[in-house]
Parts: sequence; structure tokens; C-alpha cells
Amino acid sequence: MNIAALVSGGVDSSVVVHQLKEAGYDPSIFYIKIGMEDEHGYIDCPAEEDIEITSYIAKKYGCRFEIVSLHEEYWENVVSYTIDAVKRGLTPNPDMMCNKLIKFGCFEQKWGHAFDKIATGHYASTSIIEGKTYLSTAVDKAKDQTYFLGQVDYLQISKLMFPIGMLPKSEVRIIAQAQGLPSAQRKDSQGICFLGKINYNDFIRRYLGELRGKIIDIETNAIVGEHQGYWFHTIGQRKGLGLSGGPWFVIKKDVDENIVYVAKGYDPAMQYGKTINLQGFDFITEDPWGEFDGERDITFKIRHTPEFTQGKISRIGDLYSIASDDKIQGIAAGQFGVVYDQHSRLCLGSGMII
Repeated sequence: MNIAALVSGGVDSSVVVHQLKEAGYDPSIFYIKIGMEDEHGYIDCPAEEDIEITSYIAKKYGCRFEIVSLHEEYWENVVSYTIDAVKRGLTPNPDMMCNKLIKFGCFEQKWGHAFDKIATGHYASTSIIEGKTYLSTAVDKAKDQTYFLGQVDYLQISKLMFPIGMLPKSEVRIIAQAQGLPSAQRKDSQGICFLGKINYNDFIRRYLGELRGKIIDIETNAIVGEHQGYWFHTIGQRKGLGLSGGPWFVIKKDVDENIVYVAKGYDPAMQYGKTINLQGFDFITEDPWGEFDGERDITFKIRHTPEFTQGKISRIGDLYSIASDDKIQGIAAGQFGVVYDQHSRLCLGSGMII
């Protein structure tokens, strides 16, 4: 089998190469360079060390190694989506778009089409049920990354391999240490990949600027502070508001009036909701219930967390609605709701919260 392995220099993707070689495969290794292009030129992820490690891995295991650039495609598909969503007052998820449109989209079209499978270091797995491939959760539920894969389609999931999906993170570290991989003790990457070491607010400020507006207590309608633009704030945010006498949480935003509404207290009721409405919902493989009607028991996530929440899903016209068993904090338009079967085993599909 001809396999392309997407390797970033981190411990997870490094161990992917080891696992593939142990299974008798001879993967071709690809390092994808992504970043932003603006008036100052490219702003790269800190790629130099990543490429050095990936090159070492390729030599160690005797694999073909190629560095490919998707700068322009990343800007057009992911960075511009992020800026547009923030400007509209939404909460974007660039990592989900990167998986769908870049790693398994543009890469597949330019290089991946020549391979039978594409292997990545995601904590996920696949299951074959009645001849069809389903995206499945990882053994290590605390590290499971299927939320970030919730927007892939059937053709993409059919071609993907997740060689570490059946391993706990602790074992991945042990394998890396035993094999002397330079990434063995590397910390997991955090934040949005295209920003590198750039502060998120600095990035937003560069493209959307600043615009002073009021921060209003949603319960009393009193002005309690000032912000520099609603686009710097997200639903459920607590830190960075600059308000005294808190804690304060962002409850909603008025985009037209540039107002950020907040509520006070450690557990304000307005932070929570039990209904999540999804537009553009797509099943990755197929509707597992056949012709969808009534309501179905599911588990779901509205952000990348170790926990799955129990609930029921129903369909009203073109919209799908989740009724959560528990109150959910920080439900924000623009986030994705990712739906799983009631046992949190199969990742069924996703839609955008409205």
C-alpha cells in the first residue's frame, strides 16, 4: 500500500512513522508549510525546528521526504474564513477548516491523490461497518481529536489512517523515548497553527483594527466598562475584559452597535443553555438511523474537550437541533456542534451553531 504520512515534527506524527514501518509499510513523509501572507510578507509557523526533526525522522526510517507549501491556499481557505467569521461576531474554528480544506483538501488534490492512504497523528480511528468507513473516537478519550475532524466528508475519511488512534498518549511518549526520537519530550502544540508565536489579539487588530464600544451588564443594563472592538471577545470569555468586581463573563455581542454584554458571578445562569441549533449539518458517512425522523439519543461536543455530553437530536426542516441533558456553558454562533452515537464511539457528523 502506498501511504503519505503528514508529519509536523511533533511526537504524535513522529510515532506515526514508526508505527507504519513496524507494520511493514514504507510511507512517504510530507511536511506541509502553512502560514499567512500580508503586506509584510509571510508570517510562518516556527517551522525550522519542525523541519529538522521531520527530516531526521525520514532519514532514520529511510523514507522519502518532501516539504510542500500551501501558504496561498491556507490564506484563501482558512485565514480569510477566520477573519470573516470574527468580523461577523461569530466564533470560528480554523483548525477544523484546516483539516477539511488544507490537509485533506488541497494536499490531497496536489499530492495525496497519488497515494492509497494518508496517515496523520490525530487521536482518532476508523471503523468499517457493513462495508462503509466511519470516523471513530480514539482509545485515549482525554486526547481524542475527532472534534477537529468533524467536518471531513466520506471520501476523505475513507482515505485516512490514524496509526496512533489505538494508543494512549502515555504509550506514544514511551515509544518515542524508546526509539530515541527527538520529539519524545516535546510539548504538545497549543493555539491556532497559522499564528505561530503571534498573539491572537494582535492578529485580529492587524486586520480589523480597533473600535471603542460599551461593555454592558446584561442584567442591569448599566455600562460597566469599555472594549476596543467586539471582535476581540468571545461568548463565555472571562479573562481579558479589564473589569473590576467580577468575575464577569461575556454573554452576547451586538455586532451592529458594537456592544459586548456581560453577566457577573462565578456561575451566571445566562452563561448556560440546553438547546443547540445546527445549520448545514452533514453526516460524514451516512445517517445511521436511516430516514431521520423523531429524535435520537446521541452524545455531542460544541468544542474540543475530553467530555462528551448526552442529549437528543431532532430535525426541523433543514436544521438539526440538539437538546442537551445538561446545561452547556458558552454556546456561541459559529462554533461547530459535532455529533456522536450515544456510546461516544462513532463520530457521525457536524453542523455550525446558529
